Amino acid sequence: MTTITRLDSSDPLFLEKLDQLLQRETDTGADVQGLVANILADVRQRGDEALCEYTARFDGWPCTPDTLEITHERMKAAWLSVSDKDREALELAADRVRAYHERQLQHDWEYTDEAGLTLGQKITPLDRVGLYVPGGKAAYPSSVIMNAVPARVAGVEEILMVVPTPGGELNELVLAAAYISGVQRAFAVGGAQAVGALAYGTQTVPAVDKIVGPGNKYVAAAKRQVFGVCGIDMIAGPSEIVVVADGGDPAWLAADFLSQAEHDEAAQSMFISTDAELIDAVAKAIDQHLQGLERAGIARTSVERHGALIHVDNWATAADVVNRIAPEHLELALDDPDMLLPYIRHAGAIFLGHFVPEALGDYVAGPNHVLPTNRTARFSSPLGVYDFQKKSSIIRASREAVARIGPAAAHLAHREGLQAHALTLEMRLDRLNNDS
Repeated sequence: MTTITRLDSSDPLFLEKLDQLLQRETDTGADVQGLVANILADVRQRGDEALCEYTARFDGWPCTPDTLEITHERMKAAWLSVSDKDREALELAADRVRAYHERQLQHDWEYTDEAGLTLGQKITPLDRVGLYVPGGKAAYPSSVIMNAVPARVAGVEEILMVVPTPGGELNELVLAAAYISGVQRAFAVGGAQAVGALAYGTQTVPAVDKIVGPGNKYVAAAKRQVFGVCGIDMIAGPSEIVVVADGGDPAWLAADFLSQAEHDEAAQSMFISTDAELIDAVAKAIDQHLQGLERAGIARTSVERHGALIHVDNWATAADVVNRIAPEHLELALDDPDMLLPYIRHAGAIFLGHFVPEALGDYVAGPNHVLPTNRTARFSSPLGVYDFQKKSSIIRASREAVARIGPAAAHLAHREGLQAHALTLEMRLDRLNNDS
């Protein structure tokens, strides 16, 4: 029988026990940080030579600078080689993701205020971005679509992809997804060394303005360390799901619970209900599912180390618990999910009702599946078009407008001890006074 932590909100130590469960080791031990720092410094200094050495060491194939790049023609060949069913599924996913993200596009705007200044923002796409696509324990063509399509919608000029190729084997479905999603260039490298190549550039891999996409703890640590040299989307940790249910089929709910656990031993799955009998039934169904899953070993380790079955007294408490967890994925498997939805403040993606499993969002629903993890949904959002656009402030002012508000700016500059700041305004104000 699978042993899963049980918690009850009536326990005086409930919050303490929950917080302990949420404190997973995700990526940033000193050993990981030190190793990653050395790899990044080496790639920065030696470029392709270091990149190939690490690729040979960690991925186990004789990489050379000439074999680093996966050409656009190779991606097209992969697209043509996969099955019709594969192409139909990828096209459906890409089309739906594109349609959703087109609604996120931001546009230039301006307004003129009562002082006579015209103010606004200029929205500009990034020039070049790098997509990190996981390729270790599993290959994820869906991650290619989720990263590349919003970048394309935003108008990014050049989209690059890096993907690990253990044993030198390319995943045809990943390359096919890259082709249909608008990736122009790809490179057969992964890990911290790939992040370093994207951040600093090598003789073969161009430096990018921003790195996006999930990876393992070494990738997460590398993204953290190169931030500032280039932008990053987020520090993505292991997957998470919280399922809140008031009934339904225990087998469905158990499968939903396990949907993230099968990703990684460090993933976290939690089930919350006011119904103790439903919790017992779901626990039994989890054990039954684990008898047949191909990745049962990974899933079992995940739920035994990090999972929880949580009994709460009422739905208000359930909402409080969800907000404390701030999960990456939240399923409200309720007869009336809209009853609870207004009280949910912190979650990456929210799935409403008994017929909407998280997996629908992973592939074809349309919203992005690159989501904040490790409680960062408290302050961050899913990957979107806005991650590939930047804003410039626009300020236009007539002479009359400067005359109205310039004296206050000059006064504040003097109060801050910045005389040259004040002088730039006072000289203009003097000219305006003399001209009037």
